[in-house]
Amino acid sequence: MRIGIIGGSGYTGVELLRLLSPRRDIEIVFISSRAQAGNRVDSLFPSLRGHVDLSFSDPDDVKDAQCDLVFFATPNGTAMYQAPALLEKGTKIVDLSADFRLQDISVWEQWYGMEHHCPSLVAEAAYGLPEIHRATIRDAQLVANPGCYPTTVQLGFLPLLEAGIVNTDSLIADAKSGITGAGRGASVANLLAEAGDSFKAYGVAGHRHLPEIEQGLKGMTEADVNLTFTPHLLPIIRGIHSTLYAQLLEDADLQALFEERFKNEPFVDVLPAGSHPETRSVRGTNVCRLAVHRPQGRNTAVVLAVEDNLVKGAAGQAVQNMNLMLGMPETEGLLQPALMP
Repeated sequence: MRIGIIGGSGYTGVELLRLLSPRRDIEIVFISSRAQAGNRVDSLFPSLRGHVDLSFSDPDDVKDAQCDLVFFATPNGTAMYQAPALLEKGTKIVDLSADFRLQDISVWEQWYGMEHHCPSLVAEAAYGLPEIHRATIRDAQLVANPGCYPTTVQLGFLPLLEAGIVNTDSLIADAKSGITGAGRGASVANLLAEAGDSFKAYGVAGHRHLPEIEQGLKGMTEADVNLTFTPHLLPIIRGIHSTLYAQLLEDADLQALFEERFKNEPFVDVLPAGSHPETRSVRGTNVCRLAVHRPQGRNTAVVLAVEDNLVKGAAGQAVQNMNLMLGMPETEGLLQPALMP
């Protein structure tokens, strides 16, 4: 299978290359970057020396690459311009941006501050959370890869909402991300001297991942959903830790509920009762680790969810979706253990 990557000079692009380059069932034939066009990939990313023998191309040249599947690791508002022509040629697409995640176009335009170029494709896009939409992803030509925060929040709340045992009008997600979640672009706020040895919330008045998360949660239950979502910036390179709160409506064995829901999911790990997952336990892996608690035996369920924001939160999940779309084993190329230390 011939694979292309549009937008290969960011953290998500290099993570895709790290995961895909060792594989022998696919061939990376195209990788683009407008700023780096003509330069060798391993000159920008020395970690890929001996693994990727390609130079960056102009993204417009993808039309000549004859790819079976193309990843868009581009800023929001880019994939929607190139996707129609690729789909017309029969090329499958996994879009890691937000261009096709929200079904309500007016909501997307409100949160992303631009007009959507091809709204007709939004309804055709499968939402790429395999733990919920596996069958749809297998048959899809276009997959909207979930955001990093939305992955942990949706997976953490999933068993509770499907069982109908929590009050969906007062859900809380207190989420923290490493600095790579902000991308590779230069920014004063992301300098080591600015972000290191510090911790802060941001986007409290409204974060663009909120409508994506609420859309997903509403698909798990017939009840109305009201989520308070507060993201934070951690002074670490990789990792997301989401602490989720829900008020229980009835008594239930939460540990058994979570273990049963995810027992056949290769990339969701429910830890033993009383556990506290750490971000370092998933560094470099496609795993979301969960632990569920009921403090003091009261009526609040607390779910702890960790993932690597660049893997299960982005590139790894995109490869998981690619495997499903191309009829390959879902876990192919994604079973690496975590990096330690």
